Amino acid sequence: MKELFPAKQVMGFVASLVLTAVALLVYFTDMTFTVGMTILLATAFIQAFLQIVVFMHAGESKDGKAIYANILYALIIALVSVFGTLLILLWDM
Repeated sequence: MKELFPAKQVMGFVASLVLTAVALLVYFTDMTFTVGMTILLATAFIQAFLQIVVFMHAGESKDGKAIYANILYALIIALVSVFGTLLILLWDM
């Protein structure tokens, strides 16, 4: 059955606006660098996950598990690349 009102997309949009407002609060308030970066990283990852699930409809097809597995694999490769680069170039190991 087709939905007449896209409630999931509207809630995703509202959640994206809230996450953006939280990120703006980090910019406009006086907080330490560590706390600000932690909040920004958390909101960035939550918003990226929200975009993939709600707006790109990642879990709505029969290949939903494969799509999530590919995203997890890409995230692992990205993290290994970033921390491997830091390990080699900055931490002299």
